[in-house]
Amino acid sequence: MTSETSTLPTAEQIRRAPKVLLHDHLDGGLRPGTVVDLARETGYASLPETDPEKLGIWFREAADSGSLERYLETFAHTCAVMQTREALFRVAAECAEDLAADGVVYAEVRYAPEQHLEAGLSLEEVVEAVNEGFREGERRARAAGHRIRVGALLTAMRHAARALEIAELANRYRDQGVVGFDIAGAEAGYPPTRHLDAFEYLKRENNHFTIHAGEAFGLPSIWQALQWCGADRLGHGVRIIDDIEVADDGSVTLGRLASYVRDKRIPLELCPTSNLQTGAAASYAEHPIGLLRRLQFRCTVNTDNRLMSGTSMSREFEHLVKTFRYTLDDMQWFTVNGMKSAFLPFDERLAMINDVIKPGYAELRSEWLFRQSAATPAPSRESDDQ
Repeated sequence: MTSETSTLPTAEQIRRAPKVLLHDHLDGGLRPGTVVDLARETGYASLPETDPEKLGIWFREAADSGSLERYLETFAHTCAVMQTREALFRVAAECAEDLAADGVVYAEVRYAPEQHLEAGLSLEEVVEAVNEGFREGERRARAAGHRIRVGALLTAMRHAARALEIAELANRYRDQGVVGFDIAGAEAGYPPTRHLDAFEYLKRENNHFTIHAGEAFGLPSIWQALQWCGADRLGHGVRIIDDIEVADDGSVTLGRLASYVRDKRIPLELCPTSNLQTGAAASYAEHPIGLLRRLQFRCTVNTDNRLMSGTSMSREFEHLVKTFRYTLDDMQWFTVNGMKSAFLPFDERLAMINDVIKPGYAELRSEWLFRQSAATPAPSRESDDQ
């Protein structure tokens, strides 16, 4: 008898599978009920809905516009209720809890400290509140029987002029829960090269950074992020597909940039559902992740904004399993890619792969061996009195 590793995983197996998340926005992953609670506590009166269920639907529908700019507008509401230490602590703790409950064992969650200063917090107070929230969420998850480790990525807004300041902040807190730096926001008109001083600083400090590139804008954004700025990873990077030609006979030709990205094993932080919402892909079946995985690019699977996309890591994998017939082996491949690409020391990444991820998938793959015995009723036993 042969192993059934080629069968498709069930939704329950997908949820239990160890997962690694590299691209998730803190202000894009709030629980709808938390948004309502914090709005009431802080006096924020501009929410479009005050019923949590209706608010969750509003966020998904507002984000499902096909426009990155419209998608980004939804963050005005979440950022508005994340202006106090208590709010930031709660949101971060719940983020870690929710990810752990979904089977995520390692996550890098990003946020822009400069967007949480309206109530008088300093940049340092923002970072410390979020870090403390993540640690509390890890403790709660552990008490619930889950294990997760969360690192923070500090993000600078590409339309603003505080990138160097945020990069210096990330470097100061690099041994206190902050694992790297990012820039985010609308790509068009705001190339990453506007923030070269920040990237040069981080390189001098031997620190890590990723750059949102190749989502709404094409190859020039990717090229600048890599060749001018020196990004370790590409936030999305989905438009690298524009440098790949597929002939009618199925043969594939990679352009110079696509070849470089694949040869250098540059991680792509792919976010399928989010890409559908912003128009970077027309459907799951047409999403470039299928071809990029087949061509062995360093693909990772991510959520981007769980609230706006109504998604989770499990849901992302459920879509991919249904669309591309991915197995547990494929899921492990994506997950190991994510862990290899994490901004953690090498020995810690290796331990996570060998001691957590691979054993977790091995256990799931072995379950078919016990199905028959579990499904067979125990034989009846005659009474000793007979």
